[in-house]
Amino acid sequence: MDVVVLIVVAGLFAVVTGVNDGGALLATGLKLPSIRPATGILVLVVLAAVVPLITHRVAVTFSTRLASFHEPGGKIAMTVAVISSLAVVTALSLKGLPTSLTLAIVGGLAGAGLGWGLAVSPGSVLLVLAFGVAAPFVGGLLGWVLIRVLVAVTSARGLRRWHQAGFLLQSVAYAANDGQKMLAVFMIVFGFSDARLPYTSLVAVLFGLGTMYGLPKAGRTLGRELIASRPPHGVAAELAAGTAVIACAAVGMPVSMTQAIAGGLIGAGVAQGSGRVRWYATGKIIAAWLLTLPASALLSAGLAALVKGIASVELS
Repeated sequence: MDVVVLIVVAGLFAVVTGVNDGGALLATGLKLPSIRPATGILVLVVLAAVVPLITHRVAVTFSTRLASFHEPGGKIAMTVAVISSLAVVTALSLKGLPTSLTLAIVGGLAGAGLGWGLAVSPGSVLLVLAFGVAAPFVGGLLGWVLIRVLVAVTSARGLRRWHQAGFLLQSVAYAANDGQKMLAVFMIVFGFSDARLPYTSLVAVLFGLGTMYGLPKAGRTLGRELIASRPPHGVAAELAAGTAVIACAAVGMPVSMTQAIAGGLIGAGVAQGSGRVRWYATGKIIAAWLLTLPASALLSAGLAALVKGIASVELS
């Protein structure tokens, strides 16, 4: 497959990641004026370019531990995985079920590896899934604790400062963890095992473009539909999600920032009365999460097997 096609697919994936994830990172703090959306996007773009130069353990997990994409045909299988994950996320979004692109790409990579006949590590896939399941619960528990602390001891001015700190922590955590799925795709395309500035910068710019496009919709979903939120809920969710995700990054385990943020918002809402949580919207999001990974895995496995079969016939 021509390398230009691979680069286009990788670039599209980075843009869609911005649409899906970037807005969610900004959405929790939209009710506070301490960080303007333009400033927030700039911070996200810079950190997405710089942090992977310091640590890219999660990108390595995506690109090497789930399946052996360095084997012959690995780049084609990766392309199938990306296309499949984007198709699943798009289909669910059109049905009003916003979901995690991280879950989709984990399922897509594992499924494409199996469909193409690459070596897939069941242990690594299960370990990633275990961390993925734990992240929103940890975020929820931390959100439950933090909202109580913030309400008890923080003034309006102090809350703005905590918002700035929480957003920065959350952004660093995203760049060190969830956001590295974009870098991992480029690493597979170009066949290198370390992060390089030209590629991280390209990924960051494409991610920023997607974030600008996706912010309004993501802001409505997490900022309004999930809970009847007040500013302290958003700050608590930022701090909770950032803490949970950066801890996972330290051990190289990819988890979804959007799941952790949702968990933090729900935990903060429950701490002040379960009536604040819009459980119907919560149920829709959880249903989408449950569908995403198996749907991506099955679709990518079938497509990879089909493409490999067609390629074998043409060669014969």
